[in-house]
Amino acid sequence: MLGVIRAFAVPEFSSLKRTETMSKHDIGLIGLAVMGQNLVMNMANKGFSVGVYNRTTETTHEFISGLGSRPQGVVEAGTPDRIKGYDTLESFVNSLASPRRVMIMVKAGAPVDAVIDHLKPLLAKGDIIIDGGNADYVDTNRRSKQLAAEGFRFIGTGVSGGEEGALKGPSIMPGGHKEAWPFVKDIFQKISAKVGPNNDIPCCDWVGEDGAGHYVKMVHNGIEYGDMQLICEAYYILKYGVGLTNEELYRVFKEWNESELESYLIEITRDIFTVKDKETGKDLVDLILDTAGQKGTGKWMSQHALDLGVPTTLITEAVFARCLSAQKDARVRAEAVLTGPDTKFTGDKKQFIEDVKWALYASKLCSYAQGYVQLDAAAKEFGWKLQNGPIAYLWRGGCIIRSVFLEDIKKAFDKNPSLENLLLDDFFKTAINKAQPSWRRVVATAFQLGLPVPGFSSALTYYDGYRRGRLPANLLQAQRDYFGAHTYERTDKPRGEKFQTDWIRERKLS
Repeated sequence: MLGVIRAFAVPEFSSLKRTETMSKHDIGLIGLAVMGQNLVMNMANKGFSVGVYNRTTETTHEFISGLGSRPQGVVEAGTPDRIKGYDTLESFVNSLASPRRVMIMVKAGAPVDAVIDHLKPLLAKGDIIIDGGNADYVDTNRRSKQLAAEGFRFIGTGVSGGEEGALKGPSIMPGGHKEAWPFVKDIFQKISAKVGPNNDIPCCDWVGEDGAGHYVKMVHNGIEYGDMQLICEAYYILKYGVGLTNEELYRVFKEWNESELESYLIEITRDIFTVKDKETGKDLVDLILDTAGQKGTGKWMSQHALDLGVPTTLITEAVFARCLSAQKDARVRAEAVLTGPDTKFTGDKKQFIEDVKWALYASKLCSYAQGYVQLDAAAKEFGWKLQNGPIAYLWRGGCIIRSVFLEDIKKAFDKNPSLENLLLDDFFKTAINKAQPSWRRVVATAFQLGLPVPGFSSALTYYDGYRRGRLPANLLQAQRDYFGAHTYERTDKPRGEKFQTDWIRERKLS
């Protein structure tokens, strides 16, 4: 592959190379897809000098040559002079100040390993490699340890906020080699989103060692899956259960965005209901095929939840809901032969809309509670020292799940850093008690109307399971011992002491 990289050098692009008399760049970035380009412009807009490299030289050339034509706000005065492109990896690396800071923004997986392999011979011991893509934390754990053993410092950082966030201020979640953090802290915190009363608290701070940064980003994405699923269920109930028009839905979501539910996702959902299709004049949302895709991070979170033995049920249901949506043709065939309730909503619409709001709030709380329980379990598994309160502030701005809700989560963990579950915090305990009657009415009504609400119902089931000191697993353990002699513990004996019964011998037949 290195030969291919060299082959991309073209004579007419040499004018973009930095001369020896020019100062070295503060940071370099490899990978000029939209996220990479926007991060580069963000860095340069904040006054940092950036060298860029892309395997396809034409992409670099187009990016550099187009900087001057971008509008103000995208590219600030002086920004084009702070960005330089390079046609070979060698010239790119040589343009960076020591210790070199190289940020990789290429497709996750093997392409990242390939770039790292080609970088290593060109770097010096102590140089810093940053993977800013949507990497699997397992890969980041591996790369962090391997590169440390080879004398390099590696940072795996989650970056959330999409294209707009990358340009104007994303949420940044760095982890890896802690000695590298001081060398990137100023850059990352200046380009990140800002929150707080004075808009001066960066949504970026050190998360932990090895793959901690990408793990926190994975949990962020899993919670994002849950939030989106819950909002879609609220929409589905109100549109197909209650019969609200899109104009009415706009007003509902507008009101919700001025309440406890204020968030980026509620805001954009509100706006979606106002967009008309240019071709037909109809509401665009009604013309979109009901099949959802996924990039895998929600699935990764659910898979590791199973490995850890933690009940991240709502986010897993959100993943399964996307899987079911993808079976469009099968669902259409099933619709023709399977039946369900043929009833209509006959209650108080205004009250029920309020009920749905509180069902959404309570279910959202369960989703975040589960996410933080998984973070705690992962921290224990990998020896990370995650700070749950500061993590809430990483998500408070710039990212897809940003909301006022996270301010309350930050306060809960500030008050009790060892809080076992968000549901136990006094503020949220009071809130969920207030929401509980509405929550139960919504789930019951949805079931009676035959409307699928896997998010709402799994959240409520989790809550009811978590609040009960005794569950039916005693019978489950008896069954396992009966057919497999798996043993069980007793309520009247010390924990950890195992017992086994010959159930066939002891049974009493009628």
